[in-house]
Amino acid sequence: MLSVQNISFGYHKEKVLKNVSFSAHTGENISIIGESGSGKSSLLKLIYGEYDLNKGSISWQDQAILGPSHNLVFGYPFMKYVAQEFDLMPYITVEENIGKFLSNFYPEEKQKRINTLIDVVELKEFAKVKVQYLSGGQKQRVALARAIALKPEIILLDEPFSHIDNFKKQSLRRNLFKHLKENNITCIVATHDKNDVLPFSDKMIVLHKGELIAKGAPFELYNNPPSPLVASFFCEFNTIEPYGILYAHQLVVVDYSKIKATVKQSYYNGNHYLVEAILNDTTIFFETPHTLEINQEICLKINNR
Repeated sequence: MLSVQNISFGYHKEKVLKNVSFSAHTGENISIIGESGSGKSSLLKLIYGEYDLNKGSISWQDQAILGPSHNLVFGYPFMKYVAQEFDLMPYITVEENIGKFLSNFYPEEKQKRINTLIDVVELKEFAKVKVQYLSGGQKQRVALARAIALKPEIILLDEPFSHIDNFKKQSLRRNLFKHLKENNITCIVATHDKNDVLPFSDKMIVLHKGELIAKGAPFELYNNPPSPLVASFFCEFNTIEPYGILYAHQLVVVDYSKIKATVKQSYYNGNHYLVEAILNDTTIFFETPHTLEINQEICLKINNR
């Protein structure tokens, strides 16, 4: 189990993380979410042992994770970290990068492992291509494959799909997280994308200004967001008294109700329109299957309430 206990950390006098605690069992997928500057990347680097803690402790399977003041070279053999900057070798091929740290004593097994990982990250047609000729998204996929090549016990991913276009992102997520589950690899992923979290995470933790403000299963936090910040991670939301936090899809247009709003704009979103309206001098959002006229007055009811 990964145990993060009451840790605090700062690069200077100001604390970047304050009294953060959570745990992750073997094979679990834990998502860390939060605004830019909330401490997500710093937390991953502390777990990796890149920095020394100011306070608290981090351990994996009862082994203390210590920083550079205790280790000449930071990092541990059972743990891999994929940062937003990729440390690849540009002048060798994709398959050579992926297999760089695999043993050469069993060449057939090594090549089989490389081929498996190339399929996971969907780079079969680029296996013999030198990394210097790849796009940013393709390089990110090589970095992911190389990180899991030796089957680490725990992997830390910092915005792992940020450079990957939408044409590949959906299937890559499924392939990667399925592979990690099948191999019982604990995954800690820092992300700003709800699609990295909702279908795959066992638990999520929310950071705000260095503090852990919420944690739980994605299903629980989505259906009962404890704050507007948490709700904003998932989708458009409203805060309407006395009903509290409501997602845009929870407001439905009806012929008559006490909730009356004036349409200001409609945005096409494929299977629905997102409508911006004014309710009691406050901007709200709701969804409809078709566009509405600007300045049209409509009535809304709360769905599933």
